[in-house]
This record gives sequence, structure tokens and C-alpha cells, in this order.
Amino acid sequence: MKIGAIPENLLEQAALSLGIAPTPLSDTHLSFMMARTIMVATKIGIFEALAHTSLPVDDIILRTQSNRQATLKLLHTLVHLGYLLEKDHLFSLSPLSRKWMLKDNAVSLYDKMLLQFIEWELVEHYEEYVRSGTPVDMHRLFDEQQWEVYQKGMRSVAGTSAAEIGRRTPLPPNATHMLDIGGSHGYFSVALCQRHPALQAVILDLPEAISHAEKILAREALGDKVQHQAGDITTTDLGEATYDLIFIANLVHHFDDATNRAIAEKAFRALRPGGYYIVQDFIRKQESKKGDHLGALLDLYFAATSQSGTWSVEEIHSWQKGAGLIPKKTVWLRTVPGHAQVVAMKSKT
Repeated sequence: MKIGAIPENLLEQAALSLGIAPTPLSDTHLSFMMARTIMVATKIGIFEALAHTSLPVDDIILRTQSNRQATLKLLHTLVHLGYLLEKDHLFSLSPLSRKWMLKDNAVSLYDKMLLQFIEWELVEHYEEYVRSGTPVDMHRLFDEQQWEVYQKGMRSVAGTSAAEIGRRTPLPPNATHMLDIGGSHGYFSVALCQRHPALQAVILDLPEAISHAEKILAREALGDKVQHQAGDITTTDLGEATYDLIFIANLVHHFDDATNRAIAEKAFRALRPGGYYIVQDFIRKQESKKGDHLGALLDLYFAATSQSGTWSVEEIHSWQKGAGLIPKKTVWLRTVPGHAQVVAMKSKT
């Protein structure tokens, strides 16, 4: 997936093609202004104010407790960005905002927008990271309030792909027990257990995560079918021949190669014969070349804020094969560009 300047007419297209458009400005100055505009609009309640009706600016400022002149500037900017519509001095949500920006929608990104204020501060560490090679460990820096924002934000992102994951995640026949490593809010496990009624899930995660994630999971009302277990995958014993599926989503980018190999070996021992070990994550292409913006940007982000980065399918397969697992067909998700399930199976004999 590429991110960048999008021409609106033939002149702009020609300028981009000829290399005379100053694309570094759109890649930096305009991009961070656009991001902050959308984040602030979410935080002060612009989208929620317009959830049920169109409103004039004076009604919006009453609901958001904001300054009239400044809010009007913000509203007009959101119209230009495609997040709001304006007609007869009334503002309303565009289809884009109605789907993604409202707090209670099934695929809402509301909580992710709030998490991005924390992530904004984390990326300010890039220069120090590049100069020293020392990352910040965001999971050790979070206070209680930040852990809550983080868990809600991750659940928000999971809503964009959970339905597809429920449909397309491969399972061994007659699977009954799964382990979700670092699954926090549990929404992927929920989607799988709803799709496969015989399946039960254990979510292994840090105590700091569970203290907030268990409240999110409780809203799914699945009772004992999906439960949390406090632990750390780097130190917790997973047992032997216990699970039909071991699922690790959006976590291996926090660990180095040696740790991911050790996790794969634990998964091998904990799987029943014929069981699957599935690594779901953003995938980085093995060769560095133009394009693959998402895999590359996240590689740097996770390296600077944790201790690793994104991995290629080939690298993940090497962990799985090294542990004795048999690689299967990789499932590329359609709802999240660059996101895939790298699947491996434990031999049935």
C-alpha cells in the first residue's frame, strides 16, 4: 500500500509525473496537519455532535464547548478533507465519517484516534532512536490511563478486520481449544468462537493489559468461552498438546528473531497433532524497494517504540520450520492492506 499525494486534476497529475510537484511537502507538512485535524475533531466531539442531525456552527460549539471562529475553521477544513458535508450553513457527517468516526459504530475508529495522541509523542523519539539505536519500550512506559486508551484503541482497530478473520482463519477439523497470545481485548477470539461454536479461547496477556481489556471483552457476553490468563509469552509455559490453534496477532513485531523462534518452539509443543500456529501481522517485503509504504513505515515505528519491527513471510516461515512446523498457504487479509496470516501446521503423526 502506498501513501502520498493524490492529484485532483490533469495539471496536478502532470506535475507529479514530471517531478515538479514538491511531494516532500505533502508527505510531511500537509500529512501531519491533516492527521492532527482529524484527531482533534474526534477528541473535542465534532463527529459525535453531528451523529444524529445536521447542525449550524453555533449549535456545534455549544456541544463541543469550543471557540466559534476556530471551530468554523476546523469545520470547513473537515469539509475539504471529505469528513463533513456543508449545505445552507448546516454541517453534517459524510458517509466516510458516519461509518468510521462515530464512537458506537461496529467499525468505529474513534478510540484509535485518541490513541494516536500517545503515538504522536512516541514518534518524536525517532531522532534519538536513529542516533543511539535505543528504542523506547512503550509497554513499559504506559501509565494506567494510557493502558486504558491503548486497549480501547487496539479494539477499535480490530473492528475493521474481525469479521473477515472470523470467516477466513483456517482451523483444523473439529477444533475445540485455541490460545490467543497477546490478544488483549479478545475481539479476534470472539469472532472465531462465534463462527465456530465448539471453539473456546484462552487469551494470554500481560496483567497491565488484562486489567482494562477484560472490561472490553465482558461486553461481548461470551461467558467462559473466551477467558483471560495473565502471563508473559516470553516466560510463561504453554504446556504440551493442549491447543488446536495458537494465534498470535500484531505481536511478533515487538520481538526480535530469537524471541520469535522461541515462541514458535513453545507453540509447537503446545499444539495437538494437526494443530495450527498462525502469525497474523503487517508484512514487510523482504527486498527494500520503492513502494510498500505501510510495511516499511511500521517497521521503523515498531523498531523505535519496542525492540523489533515488521517481518517478511519468509522470516516468519523460518521460525515455524525451525520449530518443526509445516508452512501452509498464507492468508492475505482484504480489509487491512499489507496484513496477513502466516499459517503453519503441526504434523498429525
